[in-house]
Amino acid sequence: MATVRNKLGGQFLRTATGVAFVLALGAVRADAQRTLPRDPAEPAQGKPQPKILARPAGGVLRASVDEKSMRALIGKLVACGTRLTLSSWDDPKRGAGCGREAVAARFNEIAKDSGGKLQVVVDKFEMTSERTSSKPTPLENVYAILPGSDPRLAKTIFIVSGHFDSRPSNVMDPTADAPGADDDASGVAVSVECARLLSKAGAKGRGTYRATILFAAVSGEEQGLLGSTHLLDWAKQQGYTVGGMLDDDIVGADPAAGTPHRVRLFSGNGEIDDADSPSREMARAIEEIDGRAAIRMIFRIDRYGRGGDHYPFYKAGLPAVRFTEPLEDYNHQHQTPRTEDGVEYGDFEKYLNFTFMGDVARDNAEALRQLALAPAPPTDAKLTGAVTPDAKVAWAAEEDAERAGFEILWRETSEPRWTLYDFAAAPGETVLKGVSTDNHFFAIRSVGKNGARSIAVPTEIIRRPPPLPTPSKQ
Repeated sequence: MATVRNKLGGQFLRTATGVAFVLALGAVRADAQRTLPRDPAEPAQGKPQPKILARPAGGVLRASVDEKSMRALIGKLVACGTRLTLSSWDDPKRGAGCGREAVAARFNEIAKDSGGKLQVVVDKFEMTSERTSSKPTPLENVYAILPGSDPRLAKTIFIVSGHFDSRPSNVMDPTADAPGADDDASGVAVSVECARLLSKAGAKGRGTYRATILFAAVSGEEQGLLGSTHLLDWAKQQGYTVGGMLDDDIVGADPAAGTPHRVRLFSGNGEIDDADSPSREMARAIEEIDGRAAIRMIFRIDRYGRGGDHYPFYKAGLPAVRFTEPLEDYNHQHQTPRTEDGVEYGDFEKYLNFTFMGDVARDNAEALRQLALAPAPPTDAKLTGAVTPDAKVAWAAEEDAERAGFEILWRETSEPRWTLYDFAAAPGETVLKGVSTDNHFFAIRSVGKNGARSIAVPTEIIRRPPPLPTPSKQ
């Protein structure tokens, strides 16, 4: 193999198949260091080096996920033929009621093994939408509730949900088959498995959760997010504050080569600036808990032109995100089963990847575990110090004997993730000497003595527009 030098400091490698150019990376990088602009250090005298508390011990192990029970539940849901909201709620073998019974029965099995901790509720209600022909239609959601152990946080609720209704090509046809294995028996299986994993840990004394966790299987998603809209209203009626909502919808398939891949995590930006909505902060928290190798953050409310059960919570300004598989196959969702031109359509169990689905269940469960163990987020986070050498952050928080303190976070305005700047033991104001208010975004989060973190609360600023000329009078 012959080598020929070139004028750019690289070299051509002559091979049997042709000529390949290889850059001399060291020379290029050195040249870039000389020519690219450099930024002054912030702060000029060096950034603080706070001690980082370890994350909570006793994490959910992947080996503890029961893929067989997830497969069994999906099989029972698919066997209902259709679970369309407009189908029968009374037939035990076909229709929406068949799906409800399969979910409730599995929740009740798990409740027995929880030592009485898990409480199962079948919530009956009526809703109306264009996809119910604008008529009140009966629906039912199924919940399993794991009450929080801390009186101050027990009315904070973290929700994980999948929808057990399915649909054929015609969303108004209650008679056509709609197996719905991926959309969304997979999400239901994840929610139910999270109930088993987290209630089992509590029953064995391996830790209790300060906040309440609700594991949901809702109906009416395909008719217009009906069950999730009602779930939000139900939570308010029960006096809960929603700490976060995790929607698992279409999380069962991963057919591309090289599986398992990362699950997509969608989060909207809300009606505010700077990409710091509560939903976006929830997504960042989940990625930090589960790792970048497991979570692919997508900074969108949902898939393009689509919607899911997190949406009513998101529109209410609450932390709500959606988990969805890496690449969807539209031949196997929202399709009446059939074969056309040699192509099989239909949402069947045989297209699922239970290794991937088990990963998603573990990631949901661990995120819920850590968030439910964490102190309440701080409140009233403010940023001041404009036109001064120092940024000043201030926040408030109620007393909490289980809280170790607070982490002050910052990030470049073009970066998607927070990094730790400093640690503060108590609420109040902290001066970040030599740090510009303009060059970074800032946030605060609570840290428990157990290492669990709340979601971050971005600092707010008082916006003061520059003075403008007074319009002249004509």
